[in-house]
Amino acid sequence: MATNDEGIRQHIERIVAEQLPNSAIYSFLLSQVRIESAARGTVRARLTLTSNHVNSRGGIHGSVSATIVDWAGGMAIATWDLREKTGVSVDIHVRYLSSASLGDEIEIEGTAEKVGSSVAFTRVVISKVVDGVSGPVVASGTHTKYVRQQGR
Repeated sequence: MATNDEGIRQHIERIVAEQLPNSAIYSFLLSQVRIESAARGTVRARLTLTSNHVNSRGGIHGSVSATIVDWAGGMAIATWDLREKTGVSVDIHVRYLSSASLGDEIEIEGTAEKVGSSVAFTRVVISKVVDGVSGPVVASGTHTKYVRQQGR
């Protein structure tokens, strides 16, 4: 993602600061996530993997990747129109392509492909950071959310 909208980025950082403490799984896994940039329809973040994130073989756990797809999809939806509520999951798919290990940094890019009045479709790519830049894709996913808000 080449662009950054500081107002959208601040909106996402505020949502993260409010949301993480209210979600046991998000606060356990994502308390150290850093928002790198945000623009309408997309958000990019980074996270260094700790023992909370890896499986018994030392690689990023599949459930962590799925949780990241869930979270980043919601954040991408929030960038669309600065909404506070990002809906509830209808469908989530994750493809595991490679791995990252304890201490590795990952980059998370969430994109809202379409946000309608009832349903939103997102795509998330999790990549291993190599030499400071996004490298091999670790996992990718799609996430569909029901987003109809009361009064709309």
